[in-house]
Amino acid sequence: MNEPAASMPPEVARAQPLMSIGEVLGQLRVDFPDVTISKLRFLEAEGLVEPQRTAAGYRKYSWDDVARLRFVLSAQRDQYLPLRVIRDQLAQWDASGESPGRQRPTLVAVGPDGEVPGRVPEESVGSPQVRLGRLDLVARSGIDESTLGELERLGVVVSDPPGWYDDDALIIARAVAGLAAYGLEPRHLRAFRTAADREVGLFAQLLAPLARQSDPAARARAAETARELVALSQQLHAALVRVGLRSTLGR
Repeated sequence: MNEPAASMPPEVARAQPLMSIGEVLGQLRVDFPDVTISKLRFLEAEGLVEPQRTAAGYRKYSWDDVARLRFVLSAQRDQYLPLRVIRDQLAQWDASGESPGRQRPTLVAVGPDGEVPGRVPEESVGSPQVRLGRLDLVARSGIDESTLGELERLGVVVSDPPGWYDDDALIIARAVAGLAAYGLEPRHLRAFRTAADREVGLFAQLLAPLARQSDPAARARAAETARELVALSQQLHAALVRVGLRSTLGR
């Protein structure tokens, strides 16, 4: 069996041949049996690792990449650190020129919603970052008030009780404006709402055991898991739509 990346001197690790995603998975599953290819792709999408690409588009991982992945997975499993905290620690080591291969994640205090005291929170599931009035939402999204009213009637856009809209409402409204340019009307979006509700029901069952716990680390893990589920759901949806359109496009 190959020597783990974390135990190699940096100069030796950098001289090792690059690995495919399957080979990396085999390395990591010794210590992280639940890791999947989808998980590795998600961590790449989150900017935590940047494997090289061949001319054909295949991922090729260095031993430094494997060391980063081990660090991330250890931080999540052993210390329940949110990805944003892990990303900050990796950025510090990148800036110093060090490798995380021989480093241990730094334990930090995490609030009940997964936030780090004194740190500006990033956008995450369940944590809206903006509050917009009705006119502001219309102006910033490009839809008109009648369209907004129709979206609310269909349950596609929902405001807080006082009539404020969050960043997700803005994202939805902008997407609706973009789709309208291709002839899609709000009434066509009912299927999107129905499909999203079904996904929410499935994901809520997965998240409930963690979300019900009072332990801040468990709740932070629930928030991070929700982000991963949303990202994977988006990937799955996009791929299914692409596959479904192939016959229409004659491919």
